[in-house]
Amino acid sequence: MKINIYIDGFNLYYGCLKNTPYRWLDLNKMCQLRFPNDEIGRIKYFTAPIKIRMNDSDPDRPNRQQIYLRALKTVPNLEIIEGIFLRHKVSMKLANKDGYALVIKHEEKGTDVNIATHLVHDAHNKCFEKAVVISNDSDLVTPISIVTNEMKLPVTIINPFERNSIQLQKVATDVKHIRKGLLRVSQFSEKLTDEIGEFSIPEKWKVTKTEKVQ
Repeated sequence: MKINIYIDGFNLYYGCLKNTPYRWLDLNKMCQLRFPNDEIGRIKYFTAPIKIRMNDSDPDRPNRQQIYLRALKTVPNLEIIEGIFLRHKVSMKLANKDGYALVIKHEEKGTDVNIATHLVHDAHNKCFEKAVVISNDSDLVTPISIVTNEMKLPVTIINPFERNSIQLQKVATDVKHIRKGLLRVSQFSEKLTDEIGEFSIPEKWKVTKTEKVQ
C-alpha cells in the first residue's frame, strides 16, 4: 500500500524526543521500520523556525534546529513545510491571587492548518492509499474525518505522547505509538554530507555509551 507521512515536528519533539538521546532522528528510517510492508511515498515534516527568547537559557536552540533540518534535507522523499512563531503580549490570570499580569507569549502558528491542507489536498489528488499522521493535536479532527469518512481513505495516527486524544481516536482508522526501541535504531549517522559539505550531529545531542545500552 502506498502511504504518505505527515509529521507535526513540535508534537513529535515534545511527545517523545525532548530530553532523550534520540533527537538525531532519521524520519525516513523510522517510517520504513514502522511500516515495512508499505511503499512510502512522501514524508512531509511541518515545523516553524525557533526564535531566541529574551533571557533564553539555551540560545543555541535555533542553531541545533537548523542543523537538524539540514539533516532532514538529505532525505530524498522528505519535504519540510514551515509555519511561523508569533510573539505578542497577552493578559493572563494570576494563579495564586486575584488579578492579571501582562506577559509575553510565544506561539507557533500554521502547523495544524498546513497539515490539514496538505492531507486533504493529497487525498483529493489520490497521492496515497493510506495516510499516516504523526501528531496528537485534536485540531486535526476535521481534516482526518474528511479523509476517512468522505474520501474513504484510511488514516493511521502515530501518537508521540502516552495518552491518546479521544477526539482523534474517534475519526482515525487506527492509533499507534512510538516505542523507544524504534527511536534508538532510527538515528542518522553522526556525520552527514550534503551539497555544502560534511556536518555533524549537534554536540549536545551526542549519545553517551551509557545511553546507547539503555
